[in-house]
Amino acid sequence: MEQEYRGLGRCVCCFWLAVAFDVVGLLVLLIGVFVSVFFSDLLIYAGSIVIFLSLIWWVFWYSGNIEVAPSELEDDVGLLKKDGRVLRGVRGAMRQLSSRVTGSLRRSLRRSGDPPGPPASGPRGGTVVVAMTTMAPPDTESSPS
Repeated sequence: MEQEYRGLGRCVCCFWLAVAFDVVGLLVLLIGVFVSVFFSDLLIYAGSIVIFLSLIWWVFWYSGNIEVAPSELEDDVGLLKKDGRVLRGVRGAMRQLSSRVTGSLRRSLRRSGDPPGPPASGPRGGTVVVAMTTMAPPDTESSPS
């Protein structure tokens, strides 16, 4: 049994929040324009921003009241039709393609010749020794100018 929505629709809270933001924003904007205070620029900008933020609530209210028939949702959200063989075939093909791509990526990353795991001892594995020594800075006082 479907509930019928009249007047404001399903998202009444979003509607009233949008109206409240519009009213508050307009009041702040008009106070900034017509009242002589030293921070009138702040009020004008703040009122404009509050009115702009009311658009978020208007979009929520509008998108919450969009009605879509369940028959139109079958393709979008993955609801199975009576003939589900076509969908199973597409899913199987996508899984096969996905496993081929990931397998080829794994093989290409392992082509260095080393088997996966800890490094082996020998010429290609093991510890690398680097000889390091300290060097004195060059003598700048003895150089001719």
